[in-house]
Amino acid sequence: MSLPKTRTLLAAIAIAVVAFAVGRALGPDRVESSGDGGEEPVETPQPSDWTCSMHPQVRLPEPGQCPICFMDLVPANGGADEDELGSRVLRMTEAAVALAEIETAPVERRSVAHEVQMVGKVAFDETRLAYLTAWVRGRLDRLFVDSTGVNVRAGDHLAEIYSPKLYTAQQELLQAIETASKLGEDSLLRETSERTIQSAREKLRLLGISAEQIEAVIARGAPDEHVTLNAPIGGVVVEKNALAGMYADEGTQLFTIADLSKVWVVLEAYESDIAWLRYGQDVEFRVQAYPGEAFHGRVAFIDPVLDDRTRTVKVRLNVENTDRRLKPDMFVSATAHAVLTSGGQVVDAALADKWMCPMHPEVLADGAVACPECGMDIVPASELGFVSAGRGELSLVIPDTAPLITGKRAVVYVRLPGREKPTFEGRDVALGPRAGAWYVVHGGLAEGEEVVVHGNFKIDSELQIRARPSMMNPESPRRIAGTGDGAPGARSFDAPAPFRQALGRVADAYVALQEKLAADGAGADEARAVAAAFGAVDPTVLAGEARAAWEEIARDLRAAVDAAARAAGQGERRAELPSLTRHLVRALRVFGYAGDELAVFHCPMALDGEGADWIQRGGEIANPYFGSRMHRCGSRVLVLERER
Repeated sequence: MSLPKTRTLLAAIAIAVVAFAVGRALGPDRVESSGDGGEEPVETPQPSDWTCSMHPQVRLPEPGQCPICFMDLVPANGGADEDELGSRVLRMTEAAVALAEIETAPVERRSVAHEVQMVGKVAFDETRLAYLTAWVRGRLDRLFVDSTGVNVRAGDHLAEIYSPKLYTAQQELLQAIETASKLGEDSLLRETSERTIQSAREKLRLLGISAEQIEAVIARGAPDEHVTLNAPIGGVVVEKNALAGMYADEGTQLFTIADLSKVWVVLEAYESDIAWLRYGQDVEFRVQAYPGEAFHGRVAFIDPVLDDRTRTVKVRLNVENTDRRLKPDMFVSATAHAVLTSGGQVVDAALADKWMCPMHPEVLADGAVACPECGMDIVPASELGFVSAGRGELSLVIPDTAPLITGKRAVVYVRLPGREKPTFEGRDVALGPRAGAWYVVHGGLAEGEEVVVHGNFKIDSELQIRARPSMMNPESPRRIAGTGDGAPGARSFDAPAPFRQALGRVADAYVALQEKLAADGAGADEARAVAAAFGAVDPTVLAGEARAAWEEIARDLRAAVDAAARAAGQGERRAELPSLTRHLVRALRVFGYAGDELAVFHCPMALDGEGADWIQRGGEIANPYFGSRMHRCGSRVLVLERER
């Protein structure tokens, strides 16, 4: 049994046990205080309805056992007057509230803070990396930097290269200058000669020779056999591919230089924490090399793509590192302290009335100026999602023990004001992110309402016993597979006998698959038999609207049949069974079928509590979703009509 399904089963059993005990506390035979302070028993009628705590749809007029799971039935009615309260409302006595230890807390607006824990590493700032490459083919005759880790300044010499191409280009420049010097001032060739000189200069520049080196060649009057290669930026040589005496082709990477005065810190944030992170947000982090010391950086980038393997996103900080203490690849543990308003903005008092660069969040100013890093106009921090402390509407929050969360829904029980007896109403609410001991609420509650923070599970259990909407049994009615207003194919047709016989063979193959899964088999052969029976259905016997209706139904049914046949193993085949059931029921209801009488059954606990249907013949229930674990769990919800 998989872990989610085990938890669902254990939760259902726990509900039954708690419901039985709480039912006695919340039931109509509890005592309440009389007007003179004494206690008198409240005379209430004996239960007239009995139900199952695991299958609330079961309603019987006398005690006994559940016909589905064979558990003892419990009283379902809590008094005739409770029918007037509403389907999701429960009224209790003060004594029952005390016995169930029910506690409430107000819905309030407050500033909620959340700490986002992240881990990552220090990395090079990619904007401060530079490569020294060979711009022309040549031989490296001398290296001034012969190891990594050397600190260099911008313009420092790193190597000398001999290149025939560079030597020839220097000669061309000197010859052009010499030719120009021999021409008279008024000569028409003077302009052409000057253009030749400028062209020779530009050629040397494009080959990587600096202006200072070009002037030195002109001053010397002779070409230089070796040209010095200088550092493009200041920093640390972190990679050296050059060796003395080697020949380098054009484009060969010789050195890599990194400016470590600023570094990046690349962190990983979980998917659930994304709501608490913003561009420009201050993040505190620590490294093992300096215990007890905190460093700070601002969020410069939040990856727009989630890593589907780790369910995390990359978050990058820009960090000042003028003292060079942060080394690339250092392990980092970081914490972002976030406070959100109801509008989703981050509260940061340090950014009150500040302006920030959209590309470099570490650049802050008191007004509109140009960013010294990129030249862009900086903008108010509020435009990037920040508000200062005290601004913006505070979030509406409830304690984290108030909601009952099923994975798709969140239910909160509210104590209704102005009632003579304690009265509680269940509501579906829209929850925002969790912040420590609080949940942000986006809808379903109002400020000042009292929500149950302790004992809410007991109230929910009692509602389940009374077959009323609860956490595990939503208020909206369940649709039977293959039915529903406006569903395509809802109209029925008098199909020819051969067509109904063919559909009957598909249904027989389906039932064989259902019985195999109920017997804990894999059902691979049976699923392929369903596909073969479906492939043998001849639609050419249909005409007009009946043919069009079948083509529409067959498209979905074919996809469901193929998915069941391709499923790998019992688990996947059980997961595909609801879709196959839904489309097959639709086909059988529209066209009828020839064969044994079939019915649709429903198990509310299948598929991790979502509930699912299946088709089977009459007799004892055989649940294909649980097999021997809960073989009889389910109830008949529809009998399929065979002949038209």
